Amino acid sequence: MNENEKQLNEMIRMVTPPDFTFAKKAQDRWNSIAHPLHSLGKLEDLVIRAAGIQGSDHVHFERKCLIVLCADNGVVEEGVTQTGQEVTAAVAENFLSCRTSAAILCKKAGADILPVDIGVARDTALRKMKIAYGTKNMAKEPAMTRDEAVRSILTGIRLAGEKKAEGYHVLATGEMGIGNTTTSSAVSSVLLGKDPEVMTGKGAGLTSEGLIRKTSVIRASIALHRPDPEDPIDVLSKVGGFDIGGMAGVFIGGALHHMPVVIDGFISGTAALLAARLCPEARNYMIASHVSKEPAARMILEALDLSAHLTCDMCLGEGSGAVVLFPVMDMALEVYRRMSTFEEEDITAYEELK
Repeated sequence: MNENEKQLNEMIRMVTPPDFTFAKKAQDRWNSIAHPLHSLGKLEDLVIRAAGIQGSDHVHFERKCLIVLCADNGVVEEGVTQTGQEVTAAVAENFLSCRTSAAILCKKAGADILPVDIGVARDTALRKMKIAYGTKNMAKEPAMTRDEAVRSILTGIRLAGEKKAEGYHVLATGEMGIGNTTTSSAVSSVLLGKDPEVMTGKGAGLTSEGLIRKTSVIRASIALHRPDPEDPIDVLSKVGGFDIGGMAGVFIGGALHHMPVVIDGFISGTAALLAARLCPEARNYMIASHVSKEPAARMILEALDLSAHLTCDMCLGEGSGAVVLFPVMDMALEVYRRMSTFEEEDITAYEELK
């Protein structure tokens, strides 16, 4: 085990559970508010979960940041996508000029966006934290070395720590990388012990013939490298991507620094699953935004024992679904903070009925 992996393991050991005392206080606050008990459903759950995570019943969602990890995947050589690698860099740089869906949504939601080049196949104008110029073709060789996998995770942890130090309250995870539904299907298939056929979708518009080819490449890559499902780093290194590793690090970093981290869709969910396998406590710091149309998305959330707050039939990626949840979080918190209590209104409080 090299120094990077020792550092990662030490950080994972430092993660502590949320403070459920404050979650209980937030629940009591909701129960005191002059409204039918639990009538705001998952909106109440958002604030309660955040109270435990932040260690205070005075919850804050004001400063929000979407971290977008951008990277290329060598497996595109196998014809598993509709477009080529050149699209990754072009779209990634559009984050800087607010010309992507996620960037536009962030602006409307009052959230900041940080696009990071963790492995794009050429140099970009993004913040450079590049592990390599894209992964290798997993159909022929491991996608990355074990050390590269560890470094990608450490990069995400570092980004979460930076945002905590800058005063952010909530993080969301996004990605950009042609071919990353292929790597996500491979990683999630191994971690969940499922056949690639049930975990693989058409991604950004494959034909039925293309889907068959994509599934075949994933199955063959897994058979070639035999990643160990009990060793998440092994899985990431053999059939994963730098973006998945980086997002997994953001989830672990959020847990380390007691920040809620919002899961986007399938690819972000795969990273969340990877993070939870490395650091089980990290799951308690995750918030599921929506259910992607990709076949494996619902299975991943079930494996994480998380329930999505939105059903929008989205599968865009970039962090778009996570950002759509931000205004909902703000509205939930506004009611939690401003609505008067039964006592203040001189109204008989509802009782919990069994």
